[in-house]
Amino acid sequence: MKNAVVSSLLVSGAAAFPWVAMQPGVDSSILRLKPRQQVGEGPGGPDTCPFNANHEGARPVTDEYPYNNAKDGIPGNGKGGYQVPAPGDTAHQFEAPDYSKDIRGPCPGLNAAANHHFLAHDGIVTFNELVDAQQNVYNVGYDLATLLALLGLTLTDGDIVTQKLSIGCDATSRTSFNPLLTGSEPGLDGHNKFEADTSLTRNDFFTGDGDNFRFNGTLFGMMNDACDGNFNRENLGHYRADRWRQSKMENPNFYFGPLSLLLFGAASFLYELMPSGTRGYAPDLETISSFFNAVQQDDGTWVAGEGEKIPDNWTNRVEPYSNSDVTREILAMYLVEPVLFGGNTGPDSFDTLNFGNIQDGKLPVGLDAADTSCLLYQLATQSVPSYLNGVITPTVEALSFVAKQIGPELDNLGCPRPLT
Repeated sequence: MKNAVVSSLLVSGAAAFPWVAMQPGVDSSILRLKPRQQVGEGPGGPDTCPFNANHEGARPVTDEYPYNNAKDGIPGNGKGGYQVPAPGDTAHQFEAPDYSKDIRGPCPGLNAAANHHFLAHDGIVTFNELVDAQQNVYNVGYDLATLLALLGLTLTDGDIVTQKLSIGCDATSRTSFNPLLTGSEPGLDGHNKFEADTSLTRNDFFTGDGDNFRFNGTLFGMMNDACDGNFNRENLGHYRADRWRQSKMENPNFYFGPLSLLLFGAASFLYELMPSGTRGYAPDLETISSFFNAVQQDDGTWVAGEGEKIPDNWTNRVEPYSNSDVTREILAMYLVEPVLFGGNTGPDSFDTLNFGNIQDGKLPVGLDAADTSCLLYQLATQSVPSYLNGVITPTVEALSFVAKQIGPELDNLGCPRPLT
């Protein structure tokens, strides 16, 4: 992104927003602050993280049921419009998670893929599985599937050496190449990384006593009311602003930083990836509630069901959802009702952030989608876990892995290459 040096921003912002210490790109050694992460017996921590001794990887696609024919982390056909799971494909039928041994996290789309064995059912997944599942299930373009998988490994403290990631809680003993060297790898539950304040249906980390990953039926009901059963860009844009205001008011540690751009991208999945061709690709309540594992009670409230499920007779989008597509949606949804980037610094004090093209806490109306793409790539490449700094061989391997995966896209977009 032109003139965007996000790491410098985060360093300068750490004093104003102390809870961003230890975030990707922040050298907080001089701040003497400890990261606020799930630890020990807390929600999402290693002591309470489900464990399955009989790990089974994702069930592969076959010649009989090829889907997008995405295998081993390479590009698939890029042609959607087919039914998922395919009729007769018993390997990918829904299987409810056993929460005593199966990890699930804050992302409904990944939870659903795991419940259908397109990802490992126990929630310990690999980079290649993430790239393949996004293509085969949702017809996500290879460029975006690769970026999201890479962001998962780097932003959430998955392990870029083993290329393993927990889609939920801290499973360091199963993801890390050496837990003594890496320390905690909190997975997708890690706060202010992939997961952040103002989630559509999950609590903020601090207002939820550390539970930022379980389904909140009250929030789902608020989202449904805001969207009136139509989860399109405009309605979700207004709901995202509602959640911003709610978090700002209720969460004294509220922080809405550059990584929060990912929340707009994730919200676009509701109307770009989840709708079914059998329902005219409408982002309706029946479809969305199935993906979110939301069940309405007789009194109108919402509770979690048996697990996130791909709706019956569901067909995916026809054209791949590319990186340029999602960045356009990020900008368009943000501009429905713009909110400020920054955080609470006191009971009645909110400070805005300024970096790159974000000035006075806001994205400009005329921002180019390619610039946003470059920012996402920059966030990925600056976030190679710092624990690798003292381990020469893994560091070289990790940097080489990042460069290999996203180098061509950086060149195509004209982004500055952060790695050599």
